Amino acid sequence: MITVASLVLLVGVLGFAVARPRGLPEAVAAVPAAVVAVVAGLVPWRDAVRELAELGPTVGFLAAVLLLAYLADEAGVFRYAGTIAARWSRGSPQRLLGLVFVIASVVTAALSLDATVVLLTPVVFATASTLAVRPRPHVYACNHLANSASLLLPVSNLTNLLAMSAAGLSFLTFAGLMALPWLAVIAVEYLILRRFFADDLGTPPRPADVPVERPPRFALVVLGLTLAGFAISGPVGVHPAWVALGGALVLAVRQREPVGTLVRKANPGFCLFVLALGVVVLAVSRGGFGTIVDRVAPHRPDLLGLLLMAGLAAVLANLLNNLPATLMLLPLAAHSPGLVLAVLLGANIGPNLTYVGSLATLLWRRILHHRGAPPVTGEFLRLGALTVPACLLVGVASLWLGLRVSGL
Repeated sequence: MITVASLVLLVGVLGFAVARPRGLPEAVAAVPAAVVAVVAGLVPWRDAVRELAELGPTVGFLAAVLLLAYLADEAGVFRYAGTIAARWSRGSPQRLLGLVFVIASVVTAALSLDATVVLLTPVVFATASTLAVRPRPHVYACNHLANSASLLLPVSNLTNLLAMSAAGLSFLTFAGLMALPWLAVIAVEYLILRRFFADDLGTPPRPADVPVERPPRFALVVLGLTLAGFAISGPVGVHPAWVALGGALVLAVRQREPVGTLVRKANPGFCLFVLALGVVVLAVSRGGFGTIVDRVAPHRPDLLGLLLMAGLAAVLANLLNNLPATLMLLPLAAHSPGLVLAVLLGANIGPNLTYVGSLATLLWRRILHHRGAPPVTGEFLRLGALTVPACLLVGVASLWLGLRVSGL
């Protein structure tokens, strides 16, 4: 009964997050579900408080990064990136795809996958329209890279922040171990998307007059300093949330943003959802389903163990969503940094297989519907079936090589 009850709560929370009836925030279902889990005895209240305390700094960082990305957008960073892509592509769909890959990979790594989905995808749509090229390859690249290119830095994805804490890795060590998998996965994504959308990319170049956009120098400098701050914050004992908040406040003062707007753009509703989801996932982990996952999870960070852990994380991401999958697997992998990073490979790459794999993918799908260009489900699934297994294989192999070289 405990297992069934906890799974019902989790499915209800995720179903509400997918559907979002009347546009209500995800926390509307998640917070009551977390309360029910505690009141019903599925999670002891002391364990629930401990879980919230552990998630608190990570969720605070999430809020700060969401705010930082919004302020960068208001400063014109994404419009400028779109202008650069349009001018440098010279009307070529193939060249534009390569530029979108570079920009989306950098934006995802530096400002999180949400920035790529919410802020860059509309810019890519507009850029494709300006150049009169078919947008499908480029907007699919935004979605795939929002997930798979979020491997590089702890700040790239909420799952990464959780994993860095669980593995006890520094910012620079994390980035060093994930750099090769990041590059390898992006290369595989590019080769497959280039082939998959060959017809769309085969149209002849159509040069267009692109207005010159002034570079937002101040915002770019602040973002660069913020990234540098992330790298040095760990050794000096400062949580990266404070660095992100500092960068956001500098931009907010410069742009004279109203306080009410800043609070809304930090998305407190989504932050509450993440906290409540942590309690609900804890209930699932304590039940029979968690026991099954524990039994099948590998415990050795050899090549086979890394591959099995990444595969398990990918499967759970597409069954439960990648955030619950990460929360469930990290305690089982915390004894080994290599296994923790393998969890990330599965949780970040796996969501490209189905719509429900990550909240970012669901949001991307909603954006395309609003644009009047909804993705075709069969096409989405076929592309995911080609990219996910290939990216997992090269990602795990690259991670294994990096672990061997580093001695971890």
